This record gives sequence, structure tokens and C-alpha cells, in this order.
Amino acid sequence: MTQDDPTAGAAVPDGEGGPTAHRRPGRKPDPGRDAEILDAALQVLAEVGYAGMTMSAVAARAKAGKGTFYRRWPSKAELVLDAVGHMKRSQADLDRLPDTGTLRGDILALFKPASVEEGEYQLTIMAGLASMLSQDRGLAEAANDAIVEPWAAANRVLLGRAISRGEIDSAADVETLAQIIPSIAAYRALIQRKPFDRDFLISIIDGVLLPAVRP
Repeated sequence: MTQDDPTAGAAVPDGEGGPTAHRRPGRKPDPGRDAEILDAALQVLAEVGYAGMTMSAVAARAKAGKGTFYRRWPSKAELVLDAVGHMKRSQADLDRLPDTGTLRGDILALFKPASVEEGEYQLTIMAGLASMLSQDRGLAEAANDAIVEPWAAANRVLLGRAISRGEIDSAADVETLAQIIPSIAAYRALIQRKPFDRDFLISIIDGVLLPAVRP
């Protein structure tokens, strides 16, 4: 729990827990309200960085009651990971995956070009995440779940379709292949601090992914 937690030592209503916390019986979280809070967390992270970000600032930005807020996200790290995962899942919506008839077309259609402003915003968020990970390497697995897994899940579906069409080898290692593009994207954003643009995506699809899955 962060130092700016006003609920430390106080009783907090049941019903909401952090991403890794045991969820107790009670009122269920409101997905719509959670999304608003997570968006607020991303905004604050982008504005002041991880070191300058406080739980109180996010609660104030989202106009969230601090009791349930701290119960839902007991620590700043959990909040940031949940917020970044929320952003990635919204970009790779499993309920709205493209179906162009080819694996190459599907992956390209999944990519949504960002404006210059949006690209810079996302890079700033990732810089804040990188700062957090440099302070606590124990969060690496949780960070992978937030950054890589949403896109890998989408790629598993697209690769599965391609196998069903006979487009790629049925013996292809789908689990490994699904992680290639999102892992490279994460490295490019976190380490190189560069945007993952369409031209770079095409180079990975044509130079790495497709040669690996051709029958």
C-alpha cells in the first residue's frame, strides 16, 4: 500500500480486491467504472511518470471513493499493471478480430495506426511502466501478462484460423509464434522507446512470422 493511502489501518468495505488479491464476497466491481479509473491512471502516469504518480491523484482524477478504490487496487504497481493491461486489451479486442481470409491480412487489419499524439502518449505510458519495472523486477511476469498476453491471445486466434484454412503448417508452434510480434513490440516500446509502426510490423510479418509458418 502506498504512503499516500488514507485508508491504511482503516476498515474498508468488502467486495473489491486488487488484480492478484483474493476477492471477498460482496458488491461486484463495476466494469464501466473500473475502465474510467484505469483510464485516469494512464493519464496521470503519462503526465507525471511512475515516480510522481500517486494513488490519491488517480482517485481524485477519476472522482473515485478512496475506500473502494484502495480495496480494488491495494498498490500503485497493481494499478499501473491493470491500467496498461486494460489499454492493451482494448486495442486487441477478442470479440472484434478481423477475418480477411489470410493470416497476413488479419494481422495487418488488427493493427490500428495511431496519430502522432496518441503514439507519443502510449510511449510515455510505456516509459512509466519501464521505470516501475526497473524498481521491482519481480513484476516482470505480471508485466508480461499486461503487455504481451492481450496481443498474443489475439494472435493465437488468428493463427488457429490460418491452420484451419490450411494456410499454414498444422504442426506450427502456435504458442511461440503468437508471442513474436507482441514481444518485439514490447521490447521496442520499453527498451528502444520507439513506436511500433505499420512498416516495422510488415517487416516482422514478412521477414519472420510468415517464413516460420509456411508449409
